[in-house]
Amino acid sequence: MSKQSLTRVVYPGTFDPLTNGHLDLIERSACLFDEVIIAVAASPSKNTMFTLQERVAFVQVVTRHLPNVSAQGFSGLMVDFAREVDANILIRGLRTTVDFEYEFGLTNMYRRLMPQLESVFLTPAEEYAFLSSTIVREVAIHGGDVSQFVPSIIADALHEKRKV
Repeated sequence: MSKQSLTRVVYPGTFDPLTNGHLDLIERSACLFDEVIIAVAASPSKNTMFTLQERVAFVQVVTRHLPNVSAQGFSGLMVDFAREVDANILIRGLRTTVDFEYEFGLTNMYRRLMPQLESVFLTPAEEYAFLSSTIVREVAIHGGDVSQFVPSIIADALHEKRKV
């Protein structure tokens, strides 16, 4: 394998919304790899709070301090996106054993579809171990302050969505 293919990684997710836990993994991945592509999934089966374009824009804004990080929206299979961007490593976050079981199954499916695709699992910093986009959305929908869980631009957008 060439060095370039080893160091271009994809961190996929719906990121609805991007949390400080996601940002922690992105920043750490940016230190480990030459190029990190945040693959924002269209996820048509999920009832997302933010559009794909909004989610990609949020990732672009909050990662602008990381020159080796970019964001792209995608639909379809993750393995097809990885092939398209010539990446053979996926970054996945694990908070709990439930996450591990889900990701383990997904990784085995990815191996069947793209044998050269490897998954690298990162655990969040301790202060983000409980954090998920679902929890943040629920807190925001019910009027709670989410400013300590997400970047400020996203906290403001969640507050605006709640008003509508």
